[in-house]
Amino acid sequence: MAGYRGASSSSAAGGGGGAAAFATRVLLLLTLLPLALAAFAFALQWRGGMRDPTGAAWPADTQRFPGMENSPLGSSSQGGGGSYFAVSSASASSAAADCAEILGRSASSHGISLYRGWSFDSEAAITPKICITGSTSASLHQILPWLYYHKAIGVSHFILFVEGEAAKPAVTSVLESIRGVKIIFRTKELKEQQDRSRIWNETWLSGFFYKPCNYELFVKQSLNMEMAIVMAREAGMDWIIHLDTDELIHPAGAREYSLRRLLLDVPDNVDMVIFPNYESSVERDDIKDPFTEVSMFKKNYDHLPKDTYFGLYKEATRGNPNYFLTYGNGKSAARVQEHMRPNGAHRWHNYMKTPNEIKLEEAAILHYTYTKFSDLTSRRDRCGCKPTKEDVKRCFILEFDRLAFVIASTATEQEMRNWYHEHVVWTDKDTNLKLLRKGVLTRIYAPMAIIRGLKESGIFTAAVTSAKAHPKVKSSNIGLENKESIHTNVTAARSTTLKEGGNDNSHASARKILEMIDVQEEAMPPLSPPGFLELIESALS
Repeated sequence: MAGYRGASSSSAAGGGGGAAAFATRVLLLLTLLPLALAAFAFALQWRGGMRDPTGAAWPADTQRFPGMENSPLGSSSQGGGGSYFAVSSASASSAAADCAEILGRSASSHGISLYRGWSFDSEAAITPKICITGSTSASLHQILPWLYYHKAIGVSHFILFVEGEAAKPAVTSVLESIRGVKIIFRTKELKEQQDRSRIWNETWLSGFFYKPCNYELFVKQSLNMEMAIVMAREAGMDWIIHLDTDELIHPAGAREYSLRRLLLDVPDNVDMVIFPNYESSVERDDIKDPFTEVSMFKKNYDHLPKDTYFGLYKEATRGNPNYFLTYGNGKSAARVQEHMRPNGAHRWHNYMKTPNEIKLEEAAILHYTYTKFSDLTSRRDRCGCKPTKEDVKRCFILEFDRLAFVIASTATEQEMRNWYHEHVVWTDKDTNLKLLRKGVLTRIYAPMAIIRGLKESGIFTAAVTSAKAHPKVKSSNIGLENKESIHTNVTAARSTTLKEGGNDNSHASARKILEMIDVQEEAMPPLSPPGFLELIESALS
């Protein structure tokens, strides 16, 4: 028995050793096989024998969007590290080369292209053609980023009515050198031409006539918009948008970050598209460049559930007169067509019909208002009104503008700064986080990234350098190629319509226009967002 047990024990030990050896070989095989496959794949890619599946999804000539060069997505191949917008010298030169190719060789030659191979010598390739018009007295430091940002998202033409700082030769020489930009100076000739506009004989804008400051600006903007409509039609534009130089279009909701794509998807029967506005919410009082330093915005009530809007109204208002500091009724883009007219700075209208309009659910106008402490004094210096309750009502449309004017006119600098901190700057991080989580506030980085990318590419410097290298002789006229045509279109409705033929159809059209004029509603002014009183009134009605 003893011998049997010994043999059996020896046999068991031998079997255990064989199983252990087999397990070792299997583990070795499982370890070496992935390594061998990895080495094989590396060798194939090194020789170019295998395509990267991510590369197959994107064409080799696809350009990264301006501003993505230094994002986490765009910089993954550069080793990572550093902040979101940190740029090494190598990546900066790469960004400059990319953006230069995207935007064209210079502002005066090929304008801007978002895709390699596009030819802007033939503008038939651009669909739809979008025009922005605006009235500005801003500096070149503000206008250039604003202009090139909108070029980057698909705007091809700009009609800018300039005065003050914006009308200085150092500014206009650069702007006029940029393809697609038309500059109109506020000259005596222009004023005389606008004094003959049909608008003065109509009722829809009459409530704003002969009042100072913001009311005067509102009328001036409307007259400029009327002239811009004619220029846009002559240039073959499809869409026109009135925009100030402290506003950026945020084309969210489109299949790509492109205003052109957004408007291309609008149904053909729509005449006007409403962009609700978001308002900047600054977190510091030392902002120098709002477009690249401000990322937090308060959402429009149109983009919020009613219970969220009114439930957090008090916290979002922070003791100010309204939910927004300034206007809350957005801006609009309109199809360029016959019988168009402005309906104030925020809307468009038509003499022959009521425009069919839609309101966008995601896209917005980003309004950078009171983003700098100096905005308090600059607004004060533009207006000669007295800082009294009665006089500011005569000068300013919105309540916050009135309060800001009084403070800027009567307080010391330290008192002004304290007031600015209390009413404008969002310093309470807990409140900010709560409103961000609830969706009242939101972070938007795309415009900041695009403008920083454009700046780093050297496109702004190139525009200034190009203008200095190729100076233009200043035109003696107001910048309109066909003043007679514009004069004909912006004066009395009777003559422009009856000149078309004198037949029954022409007379019928003339009568219809005059009937529409008689029943016109007032122009839409800048309006504050609804408050609790409006909520109660709407509930009772």
